[in-house]
Amino acid sequence: MSDSYDLVIIGAGPGGYVCAIRAAQLGLKTALVEKRHALGGTCLNVGCIPSKALLESSELFEAAQKHTADHGIVLSEVKLDLEAMLARKGGIVKELTDGVAMLMKKNKVTVFNGQGTVTGPGKVTVSGAAGDTEIEARNICLAMGSEAIELPFLPFDGERIVSSTEALDFGSVPKSLVVIGAGAVGLELGSVWRRLGAEVTVVEMLPTITPFADKAMAKALQRSLADQGMEFRLESKVTAGKVLKKGVKLTVENAKGEEEEISCDKVLVAIGRRPLTEGAGLGNVGVALDEAGRVAVDDHLRTNIDGIFALGDLVRGPMLAHKAEDEGVAVAEQLAGMPGHVNYEVIPNVVYTEPELAMVGRTEAELKEAGVKFSSGRFMFRANGRAKSLGKQDGMVKILADKETDRILGVHMVGPRVSELIAEAAVAMEFSASAEDLARTCHAHPTLSEVVKEAALAVDKRALHS
Repeated sequence: MSDSYDLVIIGAGPGGYVCAIRAAQLGLKTALVEKRHALGGTCLNVGCIPSKALLESSELFEAAQKHTADHGIVLSEVKLDLEAMLARKGGIVKELTDGVAMLMKKNKVTVFNGQGTVTGPGKVTVSGAAGDTEIEARNICLAMGSEAIELPFLPFDGERIVSSTEALDFGSVPKSLVVIGAGAVGLELGSVWRRLGAEVTVVEMLPTITPFADKAMAKALQRSLADQGMEFRLESKVTAGKVLKKGVKLTVENAKGEEEEISCDKVLVAIGRRPLTEGAGLGNVGVALDEAGRVAVDDHLRTNIDGIFALGDLVRGPMLAHKAEDEGVAVAEQLAGMPGHVNYEVIPNVVYTEPELAMVGRTEAELKEAGVKFSSGRFMFRANGRAKSLGKQDGMVKILADKETDRILGVHMVGPRVSELIAEAAVAMEFSASAEDLARTCHAHPTLSEVVKEAALAVDKRALHS
């Protein structure tokens, strides 16, 4: 006889495991199915967390080499112990994935290890090391996440042509690395290996890096990264590649049709990710996909099949862990009879380079396209005392507000630790705050957050320190 649950979730990434926790909190008998040995999905195992560990370590390494003398701290013989750096990353990952497993036990969520497949209405089969287990479910939530997209003529080999997964664990620092794609993944991992000693070239088809971001912020970030030694080939595409015994030779074509050959040790392909639906049995019950190959859902994350939900990277919207978490909570609360909801207008997005880029809400280009009249205020970090004391003065904050109502419509930042500062903007927007509200809020001095206040003041052309 098969086990029976109120909710079975396939996929234990941030969306899936958070959905499981919230469902259990609300009294639903819940099961979580995960094919990885460790819970946490791509984010905790080979994505958000390990990359941030390496970003932090590589920043410290570069600071020890180049920047501590400015503080009167003279170091000699700064050496890289890559093995220890990678071990630290691995330790952080294990602590957090073990923590998720503990949360499942604490909340009495049953965990099944293996491939989860929907085999019929209200039925999931888990194929694991011990064989197949059939589970009955009143409701099913699909949360399998996504996988890296490879170039057809340059398939991943795990050694020379790699995805972000392998780029987290190079056995040695490559002399040269080409990154294809100037989104968050490519820029973050490219900056890690540049700090550790690699020559890094980024190839991007579009005329700007971080194409989802405000144009001014993208330009500011590119300028900073270029000053640090990263090279860019914008409006360019890789048209051919050949893996050699000791490296890779790429053919890169620019917008004028001119070709350039670039030789490198390794190539990181970071051109995006696609929903991971293979093996989930969606065709067994007729779950519909949209034109982009994502699971089609309504505004309540329901698929076309009663009792089956989907979230995270499987569905429309940005592929962000925190977006998936909010969707997981929304699904669980709806099943418990509550008004679960996600405000997609206030989903922060961050690129964890140095300086960082963070944004929430709409860009200038989006507002202009929509015909929305707005006011803009910006303030530079170089005029901020805390930024000067940190020695991190690159970047700015820009706030966009409705011309008539002053309601904040978008906040865009490039600068030190703006991944933390963006939360203030998100809270303000969640409560429909105006730029004036933000400007009149007392901010501690000296802090980086004062740049946010000054940008809000600048919307009304009354910044105090510019």
